[in-house]
Formats: sequence, C-alpha cells, structure tokens
Amino acid sequence: MVEPLPFRSNRPLQWMIAWLAGIWLVTAIAPFNRFDWLLENLLVFIYGALLLLTYCRFPFSNTSYSLFTLFLTLHLVGAHYTYAEMPLGFWLRDAFDLGRNHYDRIVHFAYGLLIAYPFREVLLRAARVRPAWSYFLAVTAVLGFSGFYEVLEAGVAMVVSPELGDAYLGTQGDIWDAQRDMGLAFLGAILAMLATAWRQRKNACAAKGFGTMAEGQKNT
Repeated sequence: MVEPLPFRSNRPLQWMIAWLAGIWLVTAIAPFNRFDWLLENLLVFIYGALLLLTYCRFPFSNTSYSLFTLFLTLHLVGAHYTYAEMPLGFWLRDAFDLGRNHYDRIVHFAYGLLIAYPFREVLLRAARVRPAWSYFLAVTAVLGFSGFYEVLEAGVAMVVSPELGDAYLGTQGDIWDAQRDMGLAFLGAILAMLATAWRQRKNACAAKGFGTMAEGQKNT
C-alpha cells in the first residue's frame, strides 16, 4: 500500500477537494427540498470535518481519497433531488420495468464497494491488522457501520424532522428498506475485497516473477 503524500504537494487530492466543493455548490442551488438537503448534508459535514481534523495524524492514500470522492459525489447529487426523486433512478425504473426508484440502492451498494478499501487501509496502517484478516474485517466494518448509519439516520429523522422521515430515509414504503440497503452495502464490500485480494495477489506474483528474473540475470 502506497504511503500518502503531504497535502501541500498532493495535487490530485487538491483537485478532488475542489471537485467536491464545486459539486456541493452546484447541488446547493434550488434543491428539491431544502430542509431534506440540509439533513442529507449533515453527516457529510461531520465526516468531512473528521477527515480534515485527522489528516495530519492519518492521511489516507490517494486511492482511498478517490473512492471517498466518488461516493460523496453520488451522495451529493442524490441529496439535491432526494434519493426517492432522483431522475436517474426513475430512468432505470422505466428502462428495466422496476417497481421503485432504486438510486438509494445504488448508493448503498456503492458505499460497500467504495468504502471497504479505506476501511482496510485503516486496519492495516493504524490497527496493524494482519493482511490476511484485513479483508474479512473490512467487510465486517462496512456491515457494522451500515447498520449504525441506518439507526442514526432514523434517529436524526425522528428528532429533527419527523414529517420528512420518508423523504429523508428514502424508504418509498418498503418496510425492509434498511435491511436491503445493508445487504447491498455488504455485497459491495465483499466484491471490493475480492477485487483487492486478486490485485494484491497479481502484484505479488508479478514482483516474485521480476525478482526471479533479476536473480537469474545476476547468476549468469
């Protein structure tokens, strides 16, 4: 895993922050429901502040920051329309004859697919977990945080604005919405870790082959 660069010389990260700031400004213009938009962005502000405050002690790799950026882009766009009213979700519903707007399902799947890798990075670099265990624990962390988020989201909706509960939660009348969202995040995390393990194995085999070739050239 590549060690992160200092922020002052990390131009890709600077561009990612500029991109997210631009997306946030654009999606802040005339959202579908202003109060729901504020609720959707509340946790974004909290997590963004945590990333900024912990940057000096634990900067993530640019790969992880790229995954964060992609996920937050999906979330910010969804927050502008509310997840249940996202036009892309309606297009998918009509194109594939689906029963509901599935944009929220896409984002929950993306959470597992995109955030499992940063979780694994924390486990490897901060918790010093053995690489073999890091894949399983990253998937477990995604599932745990996904469940925690569903509970936290419901709590915020009930305390801050009960009348916006369905729009904020995006349940669309599905009583099993939280469980299905967690299941998709879990599936996304599994796929992410399988892809990561395959890539790590491929890189290890390539490095071993290169080392063998170099050793053979040295002996000739």
